[in-house]
Amino acid sequence: MINRRLAIQTLILFFSADIMAAPPVEITVNADQPGAHISRQIYGQFAEHLGRGIYQGIWVGKDSPIPNTNGIRTDVVDALKKLHIPSIRWPGGCFADEYHWRDGIGPAELRPVKVNNHWGGVAETNAFGTHEFFDLVEMLGTDAYIAGNLGSGSPREMMEWLEYMTSDSQSSLAGLRRKNGRAEPWKVAFWGVGNESWGCGGNMQPEYYADLYRQYATFLKAPEGNRPKKVASGGYNELTDWTEVLSRIPANIDGISFHYYSLPTGDWDQKGSAVNFPRHEWVSLLSNSLKIEAYIRNNIAILEENDPEGKIGLYVDEWGSWYDTESGRNPGFLYQQNTIRDAVLAAVNFNIFHLYAERVHMTNIAQMVNVLQAMILTEQEKMLLTPTYHVFEMHTVFQDSTRVPVTIAEMPRVSSGEISIPALSVSAARGKDGKLYLSLVNLDPQNPISLNMTIEGYEVSGAMGRVLTGDHIDSHNTFDSPATVAPAPYIAKTRGNAIRVNLPARSVSVLQIKQ
Repeated sequence: MINRRLAIQTLILFFSADIMAAPPVEITVNADQPGAHISRQIYGQFAEHLGRGIYQGIWVGKDSPIPNTNGIRTDVVDALKKLHIPSIRWPGGCFADEYHWRDGIGPAELRPVKVNNHWGGVAETNAFGTHEFFDLVEMLGTDAYIAGNLGSGSPREMMEWLEYMTSDSQSSLAGLRRKNGRAEPWKVAFWGVGNESWGCGGNMQPEYYADLYRQYATFLKAPEGNRPKKVASGGYNELTDWTEVLSRIPANIDGISFHYYSLPTGDWDQKGSAVNFPRHEWVSLLSNSLKIEAYIRNNIAILEENDPEGKIGLYVDEWGSWYDTESGRNPGFLYQQNTIRDAVLAAVNFNIFHLYAERVHMTNIAQMVNVLQAMILTEQEKMLLTPTYHVFEMHTVFQDSTRVPVTIAEMPRVSSGEISIPALSVSAARGKDGKLYLSLVNLDPQNPISLNMTIEGYEVSGAMGRVLTGDHIDSHNTFDSPATVAPAPYIAKTRGNAIRVNLPARSVSVLQIKQ
């Protein structure tokens, strides 16, 4: 349901010079200069056995009064389908390097109950295992990205799991899969060889992990036509030594992972609040989030040197905001509210990923349901869509698009104390439907920004789209008010190949330029 008051305010954006006092920002979009392909995989998701991310968030069980299909929540699946999710990374995260796949197959009543030592110390029933995950994958029409257990597993265990999934032979493992109810092999698109091997995945050094990667990857064999791309566990934050070492592996590697989380304070002991935060933490969070561009650029520079043929991609397979635990909740569940600030953060990161699409082949936000910067929050039978969900849905038009260059004549800025950040983020692309799309983000928490856009090489007959904003810097959706932050339609007036747009404060807009 659309917020009607917001829709009325933003339905038509006029050319009026009275829109705001500041002069408009001059922007040129060169639609006739196609650039890199923006893979749909940049809009990937991540689902870990963590808190209520799987259990209650996705899996409620076949006997639940909550509507479900084979135990998987119907309302969550219906909502996720609208995101056209390209891939889901599973089962972790840190959980992956303690997960033994045989615990999650066969009759549910015979599966062992373990303790989730990483996240909350709660019982892991293994009710959601390999078969259940692929049920979800097939319901959503997405790709499977499996994170294999290198930390506490063995090459044999990882090899046999892949065979169990993909073999169409008469082997015992393929027979076991058939016995457990799946006749045909599953398609596995991506395979991660461990996770965060520098930390929870084993506290390794890059050189040691590189040798283990080469060993494990040697035994990851699958039938022709169903061989997953192999992803090595890379670095995080400003680190580049993992990319330096792993990019020198001569073969059998398709990608190197990279993780980065944005905190308002930069202090892991006191990260900052998801709601009721001061204006300074709006600016500081986005400032910290913007650092990912330099980190990506530095890692890509190493890839360009060591892999000039471009065979190895950078997989940012964990990213997003991270706040202090809400009072009264299990700190290991990583549940947090999601505001318009998170929507702006997500859109800014999309535009950065677009800019480096030649090497950024995949990203996976953390996480899909009920954990960190989630798309969806659930509470028993209730469900709501977060502002971040709406940004992902608005940006589906950029999946498998072609980037086109954008020039901003003079970047406006927003400051707080000693921190100063760009107030505007823009990306443009030709969608796979041939149409031109713009992603426009106003990072300023208080002031609108007026744009004068000139579209080169594209005959403009109109411009329309949707805008997402909120009345306050921490506007968010609740189970009692689930549509407080929701997209509203707008139409921008055009004159020749010029478009004048006013971006509301703290907003994300996606515009389609009509011919």
